[in-house]
Amino acid sequence: MTVLLVMAKAPVPGRVKTRLCPPLDPDRAAAVAAAALLDTLDAVRAVPGVAPVLAHAGPLNRAVRGAEIRAALAGWTLLPQRGRNLGDRLAAAHVDAGAAFPGRPVLQLGMDTPQVDADLLGAAVAALAGTDAVLGPAADGGWWALGLRDPAVAVVLRAVPMSTPVTGRSTRAALAGRGLRVDALPELADVDEWPTAVAVAAAAPAGRFAAAVREIDRGLTGRLAGTRREIAGRPAGPGAVAARAGGATR
Repeated sequence: MTVLLVMAKAPVPGRVKTRLCPPLDPDRAAAVAAAALLDTLDAVRAVPGVAPVLAHAGPLNRAVRGAEIRAALAGWTLLPQRGRNLGDRLAAAHVDAGAAFPGRPVLQLGMDTPQVDADLLGAAVAALAGTDAVLGPAADGGWWALGLRDPAVAVVLRAVPMSTPVTGRSTRAALAGRGLRVDALPELADVDEWPTAVAVAAAAPAGRFAAAVREIDRGLTGRLAGTRREIAGRPAGPGAVAARAGGATR
């Protein structure tokens, strides 16, 4: 049985998806994060024969759609994240998941790829069964999934610079440096900025994430149109008024 480990922050306004602001405000950004997390939990739960684990940071009881999230986590193993930085937290989550399920491989993903589905995750689990590690590259140079036959190897992540255009390449090199065979998973786009969120929602239109993005995008489009109408209805200035009246300005 493979452990499917989700790394997630509680979707509390002001603490998640800050790169979506602007054009979003913190409440809408948290709503997008909550929808992304719920879709990710659904995808994991639909994979047969795995042990679902959530490594979480932040108060779930204060999260947007917190009741839905807590209901979706029924039957999951919940672990607190620990560590000073992202590399530390990732390494610790792999180790802690491995301790909770000794001898089991761990496939870890985050909440930034709500377009994942059970088929993709199931294929990743199958790929991990035949190799030492699998790595899913992200379009921005990072990675969206990491699977390790031996989760203790995740200690290498502590020395990998995170959230850079070369994080994926550096992670692969660190694993290869330990003598591991690393197989690639399909590349996905991380949802970090609003244009990417809109594109992912269009490519994967089912689910809570796409619905949340469409609703918010309609509001943004309507607000922009209203602003344009307001600007168009304003006098352009004294010179323009004089010109319309047949006068000239110098």
